[in-house]
Amino acid sequence: MESIVKLASTGAPPIERAPRGPRWREALPFIAVYAAAAIFAVAILVYDNPAPAGSPGFWIIVQSRLTALGTIAFVAVSQALATVLFHTATSNRILTPSILGFDALYVLIQTALVFVFGTAAASMEGIPKIIAQSVLMVLFATLLYGWLFSGKRANLHLLLLVGVVLGIGFGSVSTFMQRMLTPSEFDVLSARLFGSIGKGNPDYLPIAAAVVLAILVFTWNRRRTYDVVALGRDVAIGLGVHYRREVVTVLVLVAVLVSVSATMVGPMTFYGFLVATLAYQFARGDSHAEIIPLAIGIGLVTLLGATFVLRHIFSAAGLVTVIIEFAGGLLFLIVLLRKGMR
Repeated sequence: MESIVKLASTGAPPIERAPRGPRWREALPFIAVYAAAAIFAVAILVYDNPAPAGSPGFWIIVQSRLTALGTIAFVAVSQALATVLFHTATSNRILTPSILGFDALYVLIQTALVFVFGTAAASMEGIPKIIAQSVLMVLFATLLYGWLFSGKRANLHLLLLVGVVLGIGFGSVSTFMQRMLTPSEFDVLSARLFGSIGKGNPDYLPIAAAVVLAILVFTWNRRRTYDVVALGRDVAIGLGVHYRREVVTVLVLVAVLVSVSATMVGPMTFYGFLVATLAYQFARGDSHAEIIPLAIGIGLVTLLGATFVLRHIFSAAGLVTVIIEFAGGLLFLIVLLRKGMR
C-alpha cells in the first residue's frame, strides 16, 4: 500500500508486469533433456547384458560400462562448456575453439611422438604422458594469450588470426612428418588421432573430471559477469567489468577444457558447436545460468543416444564420433550460410 501511495504522489504511472506462465514450463526443456539422458545412461549400463540380472557377472559388466559412461559425461561437459565460453569471449556464435589451433597442436604432438619414437610410441601411455600433454597445450595457450593481450593494440581479431595461422603452421609440420613415417608407424598415429569414446583412460578420468568440475563451479559462480562480457567490449567496460582480464581468463579456461578433452578422447571439432547451437535454439533467454546447463544436457543426450543406438542396434560403436562430427559440421555450414544471407 505504501508503494502505491508513493507512486501516486510522484505522479509516475504504475508498472504493469507481463503475465508469466507456470514455472514448470520454463523448466520443461531441462527436465526433458536430463530425463532422456538418464534413460540412455541406464540403457547403456543394463541393455544386452548376457549375465542374469542381479548376479555378480551382471554387476561386473555394468561396472565395466561405467568407464565409457564417465568418459561420455566428461566429454559432454568439457566440450559444451568450452564452446559456450568461447562464444562468450568472442561475442560470435559461429566460431569454435578449434580455430585457435588446439586440435592442430594435439595432432602435432602425437605426430612428433611417433616420428621420434616410432612404433614404440604405442606403449607410451600413462598418467605422466597424458598430464605432460595437457600441460603443454595449456602452457602454449596461456603464453599466447598473455602475449597477445599485453600490448596496447590487443584485440580478439588479432588473436583469432594468429590462431588460424598457427593452426595452419602446425598442420603443415604434422603433414611433413607424417609423410616420412613408415606404414606401421602411420597406423599407430592414425589410431591416436581418431577421436573415440572407447579411448578413455580410466586412470586419467578422475583427474580430468576433477579439473572440469572445478572449472564448471568457477564458471557458474561468475555466470552473471559472463552475461555482461557476452554483450561486447564497450558495453562490458561501461558496466564496470575488467573486460581484458575476463576474456583472458575465459580463453585460458577454454584451453584447459579443450586440452583435457583432446587428451582423453582425441580432437572433436564440431561437437561442441553442435550442442551449443542447439542450446541457443531451445533456451528462452541468453543468460549463462540457462544456456550452460541446457548445453551440457543436450551434449549428454547426443553422445549417450548415439552411443546406445550405434553400439546396440547397428553394432558400429566406433562410428559415434564420426556421425556426431558429421552432424556438427553440417549444422555449422547451415548456420554459416544463414548468417551470410542475412
